[in-house]
Amino acid sequence: MKKLKSIDLFAGIGGIRLGFDRAFGDKIETVFVSEWDEYAQKTYKANFGGGAIAGDITKINEDDVPVFDICLAGFPCQAFSLAGQRKGFLDDYNGMSRGTLFFDAARICRKHKPKVIFCENVKGLTVHDGGRGGDLYA
Repeated sequence: MKKLKSIDLFAGIGGIRLGFDRAFGDKIETVFVSEWDEYAQKTYKANFGGGAIAGDITKINEDDVPVFDICLAGFPCQAFSLAGQRKGFLDDYNGMSRGTLFFDAARICRKHKPKVIFCENVKGLTVHDGGRGGDLYA
């Protein structure tokens, strides 16, 4: 089996990547990481070694993302979570809408057409706004 290439969007400290690294061992390689929080970036680097971590996904051009097979995306769930305020697309966090960030993952995946898109399971995402947010290829 050829080595699979993955990207880790909204990477946090790398929890989703850790699961894939353990499942695939040396058959997977992370080729791109995006995380905007500086403290999460420091922890991610401590967990997985150095290397560049791209910041704000809204400023990343999809052409700058290397070819990949698997997209890991732990996008912020607070905007849709039943435990949150459920503001969805209108969620405002320090002047930024967390509720629309998964559209950036969709934008990158539309360009690259990966074999697998693995997103954090957020109850409430697929039914928000009449279900218009549930299809990554919309």
